[in-house]
Amino acid sequence: MRSGDSHLRADLLLLLVTLLAAAGWIFSKEALAGLPPLLFIGVRFLLAGMLLAVFGWRQLVLLPGRGWLRSLLVGALFAVAMGFWIMGLASAKHLGEGAFISSLGIVLVPVLARFLFGDTPPRSTWVAIPMALLGFACLSLEHGFRVEPGQWWFFAAALAFALVFVTNSHVVRQVPVLALGTVQLTMVAVLILPLSWAFEAWPDRVATPVLGWALASALLGTTARFIVQLHAQGMTTPSHAAVILMLEPMWTAIVAAWWFGESMSMLQFLGCGLIFLALVVSRWSWIRGLFAS
Repeated sequence: MRSGDSHLRADLLLLLVTLLAAAGWIFSKEALAGLPPLLFIGVRFLLAGMLLAVFGWRQLVLLPGRGWLRSLLVGALFAVAMGFWIMGLASAKHLGEGAFISSLGIVLVPVLARFLFGDTPPRSTWVAIPMALLGFACLSLEHGFRVEPGQWWFFAAALAFALVFVTNSHVVRQVPVLALGTVQLTMVAVLILPLSWAFEAWPDRVATPVLGWALASALLGTTARFIVQLHAQGMTTPSHAAVILMLEPMWTAIVAAWWFGESMSMLQFLGCGLIFLALVVSRWSWIRGLFAS
């Protein structure tokens, strides 16, 4: 395959990843109509982890003890992030807004890397952070100087996702991707399902449509998305992939507007726009390099 064709295919696959991610928000929100949030997210990642293990079992068998320990650590952090995210989704009044708040983690990654590992963040980070916080403030002002519970959950998820990303980059560099992904997904189920059993009331019956949404979330929004993303990232550079993956919150807002009939006020639109602009600024060096090439 020619280089140009390979890059085009990678771009199209990464675009598909962002669409699967946006659809995953819809699948999950629909499933929450009949399932408690922690039970749903635990079952979703149990199924996804089992399916991914089918593809990555060879890597799991060969994974050394240190690799297992580090993968379990990152998996525990990922479970915390997903716990925050699903609680935000369960109480969210506006999915598009939640997607943009969750994407704040991209902006926070260089800051956490600086404090945890001594990395030097690019100058654009210090421009992007105030811009992102201003966008978050606009979203909270929509409710009269009050941050909604769902917004707090999504903001906590953004912090946790940033921590997962930084830890992935520094702690588990030598762990094969499929093995790491399988452990991460399964750890969400291992840690969250006991919490669900202890604190949530499990339904006696689950309606067939709810089961369908839950399966779509596990199969398409998690497993298929991960496999396609892994394949596409192997065909292009990390910076190129990161730029395209930033489209996820935009697609989520569009799909939510179509599926749930959501709309944004001018203040919400301004807040989401500022957050998206902060994402672009935080990755400006990558974007500039992309167009320069």
